[in-house]
Amino acid sequence: MDLRQLTYFLAIAEEGQITAAARRLNMAQPPLSQQMKALEEELGVELFLREPRSVTLTDAGEILYRRARQLITLADSTRREIGDFKSGLRGTLSIGTVSSSGSVILRPALRQFHDSHRGIRFEIYDGNTFHILDMLRKLIEIGIVRTPFKQEAFDCTFLPEEPMVLAYAGKDPNPEKEALTIHDLDGLPLIVYRRFNQLLLDVCEGHNLTPSILCRNDDARTTLLWAEAGLGYAVVPASALSPARLTTLQMKVIDEPRLYTRLAVITAKHRYLSGIAGQFIDALTKPEISLNDQALPMKEGYFFIDASGIARRLATGP
Repeated sequence: MDLRQLTYFLAIAEEGQITAAARRLNMAQPPLSQQMKALEEELGVELFLREPRSVTLTDAGEILYRRARQLITLADSTRREIGDFKSGLRGTLSIGTVSSSGSVILRPALRQFHDSHRGIRFEIYDGNTFHILDMLRKLIEIGIVRTPFKQEAFDCTFLPEEPMVLAYAGKDPNPEKEALTIHDLDGLPLIVYRRFNQLLLDVCEGHNLTPSILCRNDDARTTLLWAEAGLGYAVVPASALSPARLTTLQMKVIDEPRLYTRLAVITAKHRYLSGIAGQFIDALTKPEISLNDQALPMKEGYFFIDASGIARRLATGP
């Protein structure tokens, strides 16, 4: 049994068909079938239940699948660790980000990181939180996602909790208030990032309100583009608004205890984390609060929109 056979075995188990696995591995089907037969003979058990159009794992196959995944991950991590040693921390850093993290990935600290690590190139993959969790298994080293999500399989570093905000290019829904309540949203044509649709509905139901949702979509950037066009009022996490967006949109915090979220920087547990990835995470999570930025008064303190566009809670006012 070798790593090549385990790679073949994982492909068949995940594809559910030998033909599909052969396509994925870019090889002919007969040699792949021969390798699996040789593996079964070596182990003395059947690994697959073979049907005319599919294969499924036997109990023994399920055991091997778990161990094979660990072994392949360990081998991949070892290769990368040796590569880091040989290259002096040069190479490519693969990162998955949710669309509402735009202002975070462009923080000043990351520009400083780039200036001091000119040998590093970046591969950025956009997706929703659940897509990024899946990509951490095989494609990316670092994920930037939003709560809530199941955290057991990941090492997580959380950024400060932030409020949801109402962003708009048109009329201020309540000019007399610096922060809005959920009742101020009643009757407004809302543009909602689908990730938070159910949360918004639940909060409104708790206040005996039925929100007027004009548009639901899967991308925070689309949400803000619709608001910039004057089509309605966007409900998004505060950090979804980059400093550039704050020149075209007005923003008010929604003062509602349940409408809070936070970003998390995550990596897969039990996988080697390159030294450069660790340095990147340190730069990403470094506090960057500027007291020269505008403060938004709230019932429980103040929020600052810092230089990177993130709303941060302060214990007291300025």
